[in-house]
Amino acid sequence: MRAAIYRRFGPPEVVGIEEVPTPSPGRDEVLIRVCASTVSAADYRARTRIVPSGLAVPVALALGVFRPRRSILGMDVAGVVEAVGADVTTFAPGDEIVAMLGARFGGHAQYVCIPASGAITAKPDNMTFAEAVALVFGGVTAQAFLDRASVGPGARVLVNGASGAVGTAAIQLATVRGAHVTAVCSSANHDLVTTLGADEVIDYAVADFTQEARCDVIMDCVGNAPFRRVEGALNDGGALLLVVADLKAILGASRASRTSGKVVTAQEVVYTAEALSRLVLLAEAGKFRPVIDRRYDFADIVDAHRYVDTGRKKGSVVLDIPSPTSSSQEGPQ
Repeated sequence: MRAAIYRRFGPPEVVGIEEVPTPSPGRDEVLIRVCASTVSAADYRARTRIVPSGLAVPVALALGVFRPRRSILGMDVAGVVEAVGADVTTFAPGDEIVAMLGARFGGHAQYVCIPASGAITAKPDNMTFAEAVALVFGGVTAQAFLDRASVGPGARVLVNGASGAVGTAAIQLATVRGAHVTAVCSSANHDLVTTLGADEVIDYAVADFTQEARCDVIMDCVGNAPFRRVEGALNDGGALLLVVADLKAILGASRASRTSGKVVTAQEVVYTAEALSRLVLLAEAGKFRPVIDRRYDFADIVDAHRYVDTGRKKGSVVLDIPSPTSSSQEGPQ
């Protein structure tokens, strides 16, 4: 099979397409023929090892000190079940699925294996593979963090970094729960976040959102909203959801919660099939839609990484992965 391989940390050019052996599913695994994946902020951090302050050592231990432990990036996939292990009864060849691989990575390849008990579920019937995969990374992350707060009808939710994969998902998922949503982003993305359901928009280049809004929930998808900065903008009993945080913020989250009476959380997300299924149901009902900034052919993966490196992507950057039997660079739709 063809896979995008990186053997050292660095710029986009360290990634290249190579022929590697096709994996075989274990007894409890599903082999997926990948049709689409995304190039995400997580791929950027894994490839460059540029991470929030204080996390360089733990990230190096997880990803590899001198070279990558896992040479294929890609945290999410949409595709078709190619084969299943002997003990798998929940999936069958031909099933169209979406899956979140998480820290296992491996999605930037024509095939990948995932445990049948992992974060894998049926693809939305009303979406192409490219559309479906654009729901996964941002959707499961935003949903997991929103589940840690009291987000219901009338709750005031602010999303800092509202135009990225997690931010665009958070706006929609909070709106579905009946929340009043304030989006913090650049003026260029005003129309985008409004169409997704944002009730108010704050241009971060013009105003400090901590001085402009009072919120029940703040979701920080940027990494510049530590508790000490936003405490005054949170209502009593509110929640700060730190999707991106440095080591100091992570270590201080529990103490901030105890001393303030507010929820401060930076815990890692546990990816599950149940969480993915909830997103699929919303997508099929027309309540959660993908935001795709750009699509790239698999052969142009370096260009995809270059674009993600700019930090300007809106929603997801989708990678179309061709079938091994196809001469086309675009996966099935």
